Amino acid sequence: MNPPASAQTDCEYVVVGSGAGGGTVAARLAEAGKKVLLLEAGGDPRTLSGGDAIDPNNRLPDDYDVPVFHALSTENTAMKWDFFVRHYADLARQQRDSKFVKQRDGVLYPRAGTLGGCTAHNAMITVYPHDADWDSIAASTGDASWNAQNMRKYFELLENCQYRPLDRELGMIGINPSRHGWNGWLQTEKAIPESAVGDASLIKVIIESAVDAFLKVGEPVDRVKWFLESQLDPNDWRCVVDNAVGIRYTPLATRNHQRNGSRERVLDAQAKHGLRIETDALATKVLFEGNRAIGVEYLKGPKLYRASAAPSGDAGVVKRALVSREVILSGGAFNTPQLLMLSGIGPADHLRSHQIDVRANLPVGQNLQDRYEVGVVNRMKFDAWKVLEGAKFAKGDPQYQQWANGRQGVYTTNGAVLAVMKRSSAAQLLPDLFCFALLGLFKGYFPGYSALFPQHLNYLTWAILKAHTVNRGGDVTLRSTDPRDPPAVNFRYFEEGTDEAGDDLNAVVDGIKFVRTMTEPLKQQGLIAEEEQPGDNVKSDDDLRQFVRDNAWGHHASCTCPIGSVLSSDFRVLGTQGLRVVDASVFPRIPGFFIVSAVYMIGEKAAAAILARP
Repeated sequence: MNPPASAQTDCEYVVVGSGAGGGTVAARLAEAGKKVLLLEAGGDPRTLSGGDAIDPNNRLPDDYDVPVFHALSTENTAMKWDFFVRHYADLARQQRDSKFVKQRDGVLYPRAGTLGGCTAHNAMITVYPHDADWDSIAASTGDASWNAQNMRKYFELLENCQYRPLDRELGMIGINPSRHGWNGWLQTEKAIPESAVGDASLIKVIIESAVDAFLKVGEPVDRVKWFLESQLDPNDWRCVVDNAVGIRYTPLATRNHQRNGSRERVLDAQAKHGLRIETDALATKVLFEGNRAIGVEYLKGPKLYRASAAPSGDAGVVKRALVSREVILSGGAFNTPQLLMLSGIGPADHLRSHQIDVRANLPVGQNLQDRYEVGVVNRMKFDAWKVLEGAKFAKGDPQYQQWANGRQGVYTTNGAVLAVMKRSSAAQLLPDLFCFALLGLFKGYFPGYSALFPQHLNYLTWAILKAHTVNRGGDVTLRSTDPRDPPAVNFRYFEEGTDEAGDDLNAVVDGIKFVRTMTEPLKQQGLIAEEEQPGDNVKSDDDLRQFVRDNAWGHHASCTCPIGSVLSSDFRVLGTQGLRVVDASVFPRIPGFFIVSAVYMIGEKAAAAILARP
């Protein structure tokens, strides 16, 4: 039998999940003087002990702190939640992907069960969404507070931009055409330029090849204007308004070139404003009186969720947190729909198939969306990039010493050299391809993938990310009624989903072809030994389409509790009272390029909406 439930009765709000959405809204409510309890299923990544794909011994807090270790952090045993998802329901199609793990019936999809959520292991890229992402929500809901002009205020509220020094000085006296934030809680930096150009002559060739490729795209006058205004900053408001394309650098969420994010925000709110944080607390059910949410039931104990590395066999201690005002779910695109469905909110037929009483018949877990990504992987004709010579991605190597002693060197970066934003076709109203050059071998997620980085120091991967995807055919469903079991996740890629015309597929193929125009000069100069993926033999559009079908992946799961069909425009779950969702699942359509900045923004917006109520 489970232990008797104990009650928490002294909080106004319970927030489930400490990631970009939950951590942001919890901290802002606490800052406003509200009594808030934040429940996190994992522990604090900087105080835990866990190994990774390189070393089974403890690698924390370095795996969390060091920017270039972000891939290793996704496989750190103390904080990782490994979901194994299906890209296709059709097994034959799924098995064509070399990343498919037969024993787990899926492809690795790294998540983080730790304080800070997935901000504890992401690549820290902070790129602003497109204005159309916000305006479309405003139009569909009739809620003008979602328009792009208003939403930029939330970005300015949360950002503390460190990489535009002149603009920062002007911003302090009220002159701010770039509309960056200068006083927020999330510090953004540009990796030290010298760190990324240690191979100055070679990087120069890469940049020149990108410039040459863009000369053929058009809009030369606009690109000069955007360069002068933004200085290659993708978050400059003037470029955002213009839906600018071109070469950019990638701003990072770092403080003194060390990861910062939701974890730092909630710990600061705990110290200064009394935010209560309970770690090792796995939410299992929303508690109701009638249709009003009155609290959350949860299990207390480490590693209770079975996506954890070496999950605990303990049952956990059953506890309850009761609220006087609201319950806010921020578990992300997989776990929030799971918790709602376990609580009787979801598709009626699916709930009844699990003998769950239906409280609200809503399309929870449907509409699952993601990016598509592929890598064009090139082996260079030398042993190692100069900036990576002797690198072991570990304490004691020369690059680590540079980072630890002076926050210098390549470890201040996330491995990206530069990025290119472009449209996949003239018909695209918005730039939908984000192509970025990585000094490393990266072809997607599979167990042990992060160990490839120190083993292969002579690779150049152009990662191609397809934004504004058409496909809305994925879903999250319950495997069982046991809240410790991860749900079933199926993205139904490309034609198996709703991209029947092949728009997503053709866009990714365009990205590969564009990237090849940038790598061709390196081949001609004898700098690239071989394109290993897709491979020089994969040339025709049909062959490239098949390559993309077989190898694409994603890591921005979203849209499973969308505003409009599951939520009101102020994040309330339809058919209930006192229950909101604030995480990546709220979007009707996946926004922008990298979703974390949009999720931080909706965390701020949700807090404002909650605080506006009497």
